[in-house]
Amino acid sequence: MNDKLTMFRNRLLKMYRHRSKQARRLQVSCYRVYDHDLPEFPFGIDIYEDKLYVAEYKRRHTLTEEEYESWLDESLKVMQEVLSIAPENVFLKQRQRKQGRQGQYEKVDAAKNEFIVHENGLQFRVNLSDYLDTGLFLDHRITRQMVREQSRDKHVLNLFCYTGSFSVYAAAGLAAAITSVDLSKTYLQWAKDNMQLNGFTNPRQNTFLSEDVLQFLAAPRNERFDLVVLDPPTFSNSKRMKDFLEIQRDHVMLINQCLHMMKPGGLLYFSTNFSKFRLETAQIKAASIRDITRQTTPFDFEGKLARWCFLVMK
Repeated sequence: MNDKLTMFRNRLLKMYRHRSKQARRLQVSCYRVYDHDLPEFPFGIDIYEDKLYVAEYKRRHTLTEEEYESWLDESLKVMQEVLSIAPENVFLKQRQRKQGRQGQYEKVDAAKNEFIVHENGLQFRVNLSDYLDTGLFLDHRITRQMVREQSRDKHVLNLFCYTGSFSVYAAAGLAAAITSVDLSKTYLQWAKDNMQLNGFTNPRQNTFLSEDVLQFLAAPRNERFDLVVLDPPTFSNSKRMKDFLEIQRDHVMLINQCLHMMKPGGLLYFSTNFSKFRLETAQIKAASIRDITRQTTPFDFEGKLARWCFLVMK
């Protein structure tokens, strides 16, 4: 094994020993074990119970195709050995750093490697092969639990709901009613499946709307919500959207529209993974705004700003 691979092995082993101990203590079975710690090994490595999800971030290099394949094979062998994961349980995703205005969750394969994973006593279906993301964002583990604790008897609105993990947590927190909105029918069905998986099947409690969130927020409506989750993509220009979304430009409008639909004293959890984001606090019509980024960052993302998170009160 060459020096660089040895360095990668040592780093991965150190991180795994540390993170697995924390995960066991917190009873967490899905967590990030390595996040591009060494420039020569640009991977995000996540453990999903007995499976491994490896995202390789594209970078410029001087390797020939043969040298690159050899480097990748050796890197994967190190991961399998250190983390004691069988080769058939390793799922590799090669992804670009996101640039430009594009949809959030493009389909990239159709292998349907789907599994049930567990988090805080709840179950979620993840897909480790077919999409750019797995269906469960690990960095929002604490935020989800906060929503659960705030949901009892509340009317909850989950915007850009994706696969509905926040909705599942709200149902587990005994919310009175939950409205989940996403433009994608595929992800909305996934959200329904996650709800069903956890036994939350009451149609009077759960409403799923396949709508453009921008149009949903702009439309007049009488319903008022106690708790809103707003976790939009940084950019989105889906063909079915009337307009494109750019979070830095549009966040004031989005937050104020949410506040307009909320009851006095209502809570809004707003999150974005745009690293250069700046909240335009003065333009937001809220009673209070609290930056809860650090408070909601789990142990496996400490020191790596994966996203911003704010608690906004009407």
